[in-house]
Amino acid sequence: MEDSRQIENLIYRYAELIDSGDLRGIATLFRDAEIVSMAHNVRRKGFDEVLQMYQRSCRLYESTGTPLTKHLTTNVIIELDKNGTEAYARSYYTVIQATDSLPLQPIICGRYKDRFRKVETLWNFTSREMIVDLIGNCSAHLLYDSRNIS
Repeated sequence: MEDSRQIENLIYRYAELIDSGDLRGIATLFRDAEIVSMAHNVRRKGFDEVLQMYQRSCRLYESTGTPLTKHLTTNVIIELDKNGTEAYARSYYTVIQATDSLPLQPIICGRYKDRFRKVETLWNFTSREMIVDLIGNCSAHLLYDSRNIS
């Protein structure tokens, strides 16, 4: 598989993992990486810190074990360095959600700025910056008050 496709698959894998409620899978994806929100001075690095962040922030519904969301990732642009061992990607995300008490709607939109490193033949995340551009009603998704995250 070509490098840019491997990287794109990692970006989409994150969406698949979070929407399936696999918080340990997300932490594994970032086991040697960090997740950053510059606007909130948040930096979580490695499996344990990333897992804890998601366990404290992502509401999982008992009926499905998922957050009842769909993370849609679009506008993916990947740039490989000239050595072919590091890459940078940027993309947009839109999260939609529907619950028994919340009709289907977009709840948050923003951008990801990702960095990757190739180890032998496999690409891995080294960092993800999450940027919030638009925010709606995240009360059914997040375990904290989201009114202060824009």
